Amino acid sequence: MIKDLVVLVADKNMEYTIKGLLTRPQSLGIRQLTYDCFVHPENDPGCLLRGHDFLRSIASNYTHALVMLDHKGCGRERLSRKQLEKQIEERLRQSGWGDRAIAIVISPELEIWVWSNSPHVDRIIGWAGRETDLRSWLVQEGFSEDRKGKPNRPKEAFERALKLTGKARSSSLYYQLAISVSLESCINPAFVKLKATLKKWFSTE
Repeated sequence: MIKDLVVLVADKNMEYTIKGLLTRPQSLGIRQLTYDCFVHPENDPGCLLRGHDFLRSIASNYTHALVMLDHKGCGRERLSRKQLEKQIEERLRQSGWGDRAIAIVISPELEIWVWSNSPHVDRIIGWAGRETDLRSWLVQEGFSEDRKGKPNRPKEAFERALKLTGKARSSSLYYQLAISVSLESCINPAFVKLKATLKKWFSTE
């Protein structure tokens, strides 16, 4: 049976994020999907440079493909996320996917999606009830210029916050965030592209 989608990601945190998001087809404006998600053994550089090779042999098994990685740590940070996406998509196109595959390069990294204003973020990372609210703490620690801004080092900020709350860093946290936090408020360009692409491919209309 041909499945709807194959997703190739750079690490387990992304895998659990995607799995969490795809439990919410209604919120994404799409139908329920059949899909598989794989983690590239070479992480971000592997997805960037060899994602098309990984997916080449299974191009006839899926209707569409997504390749997802962080901009930071991919080894080609001097290029913009859009330039990198274009390179990956061209290699996918030539490896049997045609126009059925896209790339999502998250700038700077996945954790930028974590930092929404949702109270679920505080709850899931164990911050709820602390004297200093999470946004003020980000400003105090120099991660953000104001309480409405995203932290400039999102992964470091996330890990520091978890250390303070005594929460173990695990992929399950990313899953919990993905199934809980509102998808409407995230305006990160990579996330907007992900939502728009899924809706274009799998719309309920």
